[in-house]
Amino acid sequence: MTTGPAFSRASSEQGVTQQADGRRAISRTLPEEVPVALVYNGTSHAVMLATPDDIEDFAVGFSLSEGIVTHADEIESFEPVAHENGIEARMWLRAERADALHQRRRVMAGPTGCGLCGLDSLDQALRDLPVIGTTLTLSRAEVAGATEQLRRMQPLYDQTGAVHAAGFLVPGKGIVLAREDVGRHNALDKLIGALARGGLSPADGAFVLTSRVSLELVQKCAFAGSPCLIAVSAPTAHAKRLAESCGITLAAFARGSGFDLYAHPHRIRHEDSDVA
Repeated sequence: MTTGPAFSRASSEQGVTQQADGRRAISRTLPEEVPVALVYNGTSHAVMLATPDDIEDFAVGFSLSEGIVTHADEIESFEPVAHENGIEARMWLRAERADALHQRRRVMAGPTGCGLCGLDSLDQALRDLPVIGTTLTLSRAEVAGATEQLRRMQPLYDQTGAVHAAGFLVPGKGIVLAREDVGRHNALDKLIGALARGGLSPADGAFVLTSRVSLELVQKCAFAGSPCLIAVSAPTAHAKRLAESCGITLAAFARGSGFDLYAHPHRIRHEDSDVA
């Protein structure tokens, strides 16, 4: 049960636009971002700035991609509690997972552009990752058109022009699920959580992002078990090397007509017949 004030995902705000033909008053719809505290067994573990919807997806996805739990059912209960200044995502973990969490404390205030703020050590930034070895393949056309398809599934972006999205692309079906947030990391966590809650396996498709690819986004992809990451923009050099080492196909600059491949291109079929 949610208590306290309700938060909307966007609001209408007043401003002034300055154009070549002069200045005039305008009204714009802007996305909201609020502090969301991830609370485990009564202890606050992290505070992230996020769009205040799909909070349970976010909480489950964050828990999975951070290695706090290995399966969604290790979260015994969830309760969102809204306060004047933000939202608490309260979770109760199974005893063994709660004990493991004490071994790796990560207390951080997470601005939307940064994924590693507040880590206790450099070792935590470079965690051991599973190696992805699935046989999933995608056609050239599916990869090239992925970000344009995702763009059509962004109602909050249509309103505001100021949020990221993450989508799940299944071969032969297109993008079957998408989530939006002011933070690119948050959008992916929400997607991972939605997949887990819906009983869908990340191994059966590719993650599609409206952002550049940072090291932590590759980490989240690897922990989730998805073999392919498709993005509208570039990867960092470290993200490319990490994708190579953990078996993830990395496609960037996917913008309709084509894309660049930076790691494990064998999952992309290049036959001309896949283009309708």
